[in-house]
Amino acid sequence: MTSAWSRRTFLATSTVLTAAVGGALTLATPRAAADSASSDDAYAALRATWTALILGEGFSPTAEPFKSRLAALGTQARGWRDTMAPADGSLWPDAVYADPDPDTDPESYGFSAKMAESFIRLNTMAQAYRQQGTGLTGDSALRTAIVTGLEHLNSQVYKAGQARYGNWYSWQIGAPQALLDVCVLMYDALTPAQLGRYCAAVDHFVPDSTVASYTGTSTGANRVDLCRVLALRGVVGGTAAKIALARDALSPVFPLVTKGDGLYADGSFIQHTTVPYTGSYGSVMLGGLGLLFALLKGTAWEVTDPKRQVVFDAVENAWAPFLYNGLVMDSVAGRAISRGEVDDHRRGHPILASIVLLGRGASAAENTRWRSLVKGWAQRDYYSPPLSNPSLSLTGLARLKSVLDDTSLTPLPEPEGHRLFPDMARATHRRPGWAAALSMADKRITYYETGNGENLRGWHTGSGMLYWWGDTFANGQYSDAFWPTVDPYRLPGTTASRKVLANGAGGDWGAAMPDVNWVGGVTDKKRAAVGQYLKGLSSTLLAKKSWFFLDDTVVCLGAGIRCQDGTAVETTLDNRNLGPVGNAPFTVDGSAQPVTRPWSATLTGASWAHLGGHGGYVFPGGATVKALRENRSGRWRDINTGGSTETLTRAYLTLWVDHGQNPADASYAYQLLPGASEQRTAVRAADTGWLRVLANSDDQQGVSVPSLGLTAVNFWFGGTVGPLVADAPCSVLVTEHTDGTATVCVSDPMRARTSLTLTWNRAVSSVLSKPSTVTTATTGSSLRLVFGDLSGTRGATQTVKVRPA
Repeated sequence: MTSAWSRRTFLATSTVLTAAVGGALTLATPRAAADSASSDDAYAALRATWTALILGEGFSPTAEPFKSRLAALGTQARGWRDTMAPADGSLWPDAVYADPDPDTDPESYGFSAKMAESFIRLNTMAQAYRQQGTGLTGDSALRTAIVTGLEHLNSQVYKAGQARYGNWYSWQIGAPQALLDVCVLMYDALTPAQLGRYCAAVDHFVPDSTVASYTGTSTGANRVDLCRVLALRGVVGGTAAKIALARDALSPVFPLVTKGDGLYADGSFIQHTTVPYTGSYGSVMLGGLGLLFALLKGTAWEVTDPKRQVVFDAVENAWAPFLYNGLVMDSVAGRAISRGEVDDHRRGHPILASIVLLGRGASAAENTRWRSLVKGWAQRDYYSPPLSNPSLSLTGLARLKSVLDDTSLTPLPEPEGHRLFPDMARATHRRPGWAAALSMADKRITYYETGNGENLRGWHTGSGMLYWWGDTFANGQYSDAFWPTVDPYRLPGTTASRKVLANGAGGDWGAAMPDVNWVGGVTDKKRAAVGQYLKGLSSTLLAKKSWFFLDDTVVCLGAGIRCQDGTAVETTLDNRNLGPVGNAPFTVDGSAQPVTRPWSATLTGASWAHLGGHGGYVFPGGATVKALRENRSGRWRDINTGGSTETLTRAYLTLWVDHGQNPADASYAYQLLPGASEQRTAVRAADTGWLRVLANSDDQQGVSVPSLGLTAVNFWFGGTVGPLVADAPCSVLVTEHTDGTATVCVSDPMRARTSLTLTWNRAVSSVLSKPSTVTTATTGSSLRLVFGDLSGTRGATQTVKVRPA
């Protein structure tokens, strides 16, 4: 561990000679020496805190899983030490950072990444030097190699005056974070002159002006990363002003936003202006804030901005809705879905660990509840147990193990209910036994993000992709090589043209967005009606798509499907990853289908289908559905230029509706029943009165379920559907309860209405509750609701409770 009496502390507490004006030497006063010692002690304490935060604490290096992980860390560090070969332009032969033509093209991005990677390797070596149980703890040869590497990089590339090239991130976040971590870990092995040069390099690439305004690359998760750099620069260099700047520069991250990057009132988190990123950049922000809160807690620089409570509230408002059995849903992971080494579970585990860390700065009640939530998620992750995650840091392992071992905690179950996130065109639905997520796109939210050669074929992930998982099954559905092997034109839930798209079609960094307004829906927090006016990416495709999220099913409707691409248009009902073997039984109307691959069939007049171990599908009134069981092969390199070239093969069962070439007004209707048995699926199909499709046209889409007392309609245009009449576009959900009351929920997904009139053709005896923006009137056998300015609700739900006559 860092010595309590560092070289600087010793000097500060000894008799100090200082240079006076004019060059004469004077003896420092005892008070001056004491002040200097106090200041130095503060920085020593910060270094000790940071060391514990990045190395972990409270675990035994001789107990698993830590013993094996520490040994692996030592092996990796030994490899970096033994292969280090300082030369002009590189510290390792396979990590050349010298750019012969420095600019900001993809080639330069690669060279700058190798520069940052070189610091990351040194950081690995420094951790092995400081950690117990690595086989290299305190190794003098390793210490010499680390210092040699730092000096090499500082003299050649990462130094004051050097012009940067390639990716800004490498120079302002990637490299300095690793460099400063090494400086903390190796502080007693470095001279003041060396530390001064390294700090000067950081000052050059990350000046104070980097956080002067909350714009560009200095927002959200990036801002938190930059503040981490500034804070550690202050700790290493003993500069109070830098630490204060880092603390103060965090404040713009805390308030809720209404546009651009950051957290929204509805729980959305946006990065890169147009990309839902709770599960990737959001994870970075959460982890970074937890580290900085913990580093500065109890110091003169503690983060005390009261708005930080927004971040604490976001744990359950923004992150928890997208966590399920330890995974974080791919619908909010952006281009990270194309990174083969880290799947949805491995992305989820660091978020769990960050929530535990953040809890240290929250209230006692929040901390206990969050730890109980984390314990539940971690215990239920049967597919990829967190303590077996090779990409999870030792600190993350230690935090999660402390929670799992805490017998005072009762693990909390998965929350139930529906969450709508209109500010990022997403929705999640949770029921006993399963969960689902929906991804859409509109004029504010991109179809998908590509960039840095990543996520090259995510084109249709915003075209109504419907993900779903079971409580004890199918948690590896999108984890097990799904993204490199799935047909990218047949993502589950989507309607898409088979028009061939180029890798990265639409442009980098979320540039492509459809010019549509009606995307969103309404929810009573248990059920929901959600709709998407779909315009295809680089396509003439148009469609109206609706999802009605109910107790045991998702009712999916599509209408007005038209396209002039000269290619087929398909709606993919589902595309299940069956793993390498893929022998799950598949039945249609009770008849078993072949398990051989390849197999395909056109299911004419099908009433229902069932996939063993997954769930059922019901086609109201019968439908013509195509089915395909096949092996699909692909490489991560196909969708990410930095991915593995290994060919992977997985079996799939795909169901889709073929709308034909250049459809003019096609439609579809089906029910998805996650986890349903074959018998329950057949019973639902036979109960033809359970679901009534009230409308499925280009103007309106709506359903009723009498047994639930439910009527739900997406009005693309005003009109009449069943008992509901709307004078303008809106989304409506009416539920009649067994206690004789009813709830009417309304929203304007377009966020544009200054007035909306909804009539429910039902006699009402009294209005029990309503928002202040609504006036009501009963006329005979109908209730008339006049909503005021809905544009200010940002697509949120307004509710009126009534007592029918």
